[in-house]
Amino acid sequence: MITAEKFSHTYNFGFIDEATKKEIRRKILKATAIPGYQVPYSSPEMPIARGWGTGGLHATLSLIGPEDVLKVIDQGSDASVNACNLRDFVRRMTNCRTTFDTAEATLIQTRHRKPEEILGEKQIIVFQVPQPEPLRGVERFEFKTRQMHAEADYAKMWVSLYESYVKFGAIMNGAGYPVRVNGRYIMTPSPIPRWDVPNLSMAPCLHVFSAGREKRIHVVPPWTKVEPLEFEDVKFRVEEFAEVRCAASGGDRAFMDEIYESENSRKWVINDSSFLDKIRAGHRPPQRLFSNPEA
Repeated sequence: MITAEKFSHTYNFGFIDEATKKEIRRKILKATAIPGYQVPYSSPEMPIARGWGTGGLHATLSLIGPEDVLKVIDQGSDASVNACNLRDFVRRMTNCRTTFDTAEATLIQTRHRKPEEILGEKQIIVFQVPQPEPLRGVERFEFKTRQMHAEADYAKMWVSLYESYVKFGAIMNGAGYPVRVNGRYIMTPSPIPRWDVPNLSMAPCLHVFSAGREKRIHVVPPWTKVEPLEFEDVKFRVEEFAEVRCAASGGDRAFMDEIYESENSRKWVINDSSFLDKIRAGHRPPQRLFSNPEA
């Protein structure tokens, strides 16, 4: 049992009761066995509102053990309000050690980014997911999306990508770009940017996507093929930062935040705070980079 000084109450290790944690771990195992398939789970109440990371907390609190080292990031930063509050809550409920260093962490909870640094086989990354259904934009009825997944009928998704290209001259999907996992299910890697999508494929770590409001968990297991949807003549592309350098470190070839300083002035800073700190210290961690196909 853990005593939380802030609330003067005693809680179970990891806040959630053991039976519910066991149920969530069983659902994660099932999702791992069927890569990309959305598995329903109980989604218990948490002391934060749904939509603020309850799904990520469910998975993190169910997986974490006393010896784990936890890292929490939001929009690439360890210091955002959301990241600080979630890290403080998990630490109070488990007494586990926390870190800002990506390489040191055994369990990472994140929103909107995957770290630039390559993750290892002994690391698990948990994503907070707002909308796990990739077909929601093309089909509003839940029972029809279930049927479409069962029959691998993704024609509407392909049509929507084609319409985007015809209308704008490019596929405009940004965060949550649809991918095919292990050659079968279409999944949304919501809400990471396209820059991070290639890093999901054949990665050595376990990716757990958990949506508390929608009560769905889906998983990309280690060493699993993840392919962004693309046409033969219209290829998948990531965000371009080819001629941009970080104003804080001078580094390049990373996902950048664009910061406006005045009406005619702007700069770019590396989004991943742990990656930025290491570059500023003179060490560039190993990184997987994707090259856009020639236009």
